[in-house]
Amino acid sequence: MFTGIIQAVGRVRSLQPTGGDTRLEIDAGALDLGDVALGDSIAVSGPCLTVVRLGAGSFAADVSSETLARTTLGRLRAGAPVNLEKALAVGERLGGHLVSGHVDGVGEVVERRADARSVRFVVRLPHELGRYVAAKGSVTIEGVSLTVNGIDEDRFDVNIIPHTLEQTTLSALRPGGRVNIEVDIISRYLERLIGGGSRASLADLLSRHGFTDP
Repeated sequence: MFTGIIQAVGRVRSLQPTGGDTRLEIDAGALDLGDVALGDSIAVSGPCLTVVRLGAGSFAADVSSETLARTTLGRLRAGAPVNLEKALAVGERLGGHLVSGHVDGVGEVVERRADARSVRFVVRLPHELGRYVAAKGSVTIEGVSLTVNGIDEDRFDVNIIPHTLEQTTLSALRPGGRVNIEVDIISRYLERLIGGGSRASLADLLSRHGFTDP
C-alpha cells in the first residue's frame, strides 16, 4: 500500500524489452534506497512495481505487458521524469489516502488554468470510472493523492498547490497529456458489497437494514 505522497522524482535510465515485457531502470534521484530490498514495492508514477535489481542510486523493475497496455508506462522514454514512492510501512503517517498502486485507467488532461496560487486541472476519465469519483473524495493522478473539487459525468477537476507542483511531475502536465488514474479503493469495495453498484441494489441494501421504507 501507498499514500499518494510523492517522496522523490526520478528519471528513466533505460527501457529494455524482455520477451513481451519491459525491464525499466530508474534513477531514483533523492529517494533513499538504503532500506529497500529486492522484492520490495515502489510506485512509479502510480503503478506498483517490484524491485528486481538495485544499483547505486537506481533500481530496476519488470513491467508486464498488461501494465504497459493499461498505464502510461508504455509511453515512457529514457530521460522521462517519474514520481516515486516507497511502500507504506506500518506506523508511518498516512498523509494522503490509501493507494494500492493498481491503476484503474488512463485519463486525459483537458484543461489547465491558474486559480489563485494553485493550478486547476480538468481531467477526462474513462467512462466506466466516473461512478467511482465523488466531489471532495480522493483520486490518484500519476501516483499523487489529490482531492476532487467536483465531477461532471466523465470529467473531474482538482486544484494542485505550488508545493505539489514543485515536488512532482504534475507541473509538466498540459492539455492532451495522458495520466494514470487510480480511484479510491473504498468506492471499489463499496460497489462490490452492494451487489454491483446499481441504484436498485443500493436501495434494497438500505431497506433491508432499516434505513429506508420497504
